[in-house]
Amino acid sequence: MRVIVLAKNMKLTPALKEAVERKLSKLDKYFSPDVEAKATLSVQKGKHKIEVTIPFNGVILRCEESTEDMYKSIDIIEDKVERQIRKQKTKLQRRNSNESVRFLNFDNIEDKDEEEDSSVVKTKKFLVKPMLTDEAILQMELVGHSFYVFKDADSNEVKVIYKRKDGNYGLIEPEFQ
Repeated sequence: MRVIVLAKNMKLTPALKEAVERKLSKLDKYFSPDVEAKATLSVQKGKHKIEVTIPFNGVILRCEESTEDMYKSIDIIEDKVERQIRKQKTKLQRRNSNESVRFLNFDNIEDKDEEEDSSVVKTKKFLVKPMLTDEAILQMELVGHSFYVFKDADSNEVKVIYKRKDGNYGLIEPEFQ
């Protein structure tokens, strides 16, 4: 596994780079040599933050940790990535044993009034690939977001899966006129 270490709002010292590479190289046993791990170190408001992104086989593992010490953040991030790997393996085993979750009934989604002074502060583009709803849930949890946009493999329509406050999932299926 190749490790790329980047720094934002701080100077990347050789000791920090070596510490990140040493910790992430312990995860080599889970990945093939051509997999690339990207670690971004930053300091924001006195917090030392590390973000690790590992894309492989169409899956993206993403973890972040923020503490008052960068070396402490680096130590914690290794355990977080390993937990995500185990979590993904378990979910894949469940999915392959045909014990998947089926979504039949969904609650209606209520629109919330937006404030007039709000504005778009970030735009993000990404590749939308066909997948089943179960795989979209797995991807959403792996990237740590509360929603995930995907193209349904069965109907070829764009859908949004989201995590509800009660811990269940919701699915948004847009209708076009």
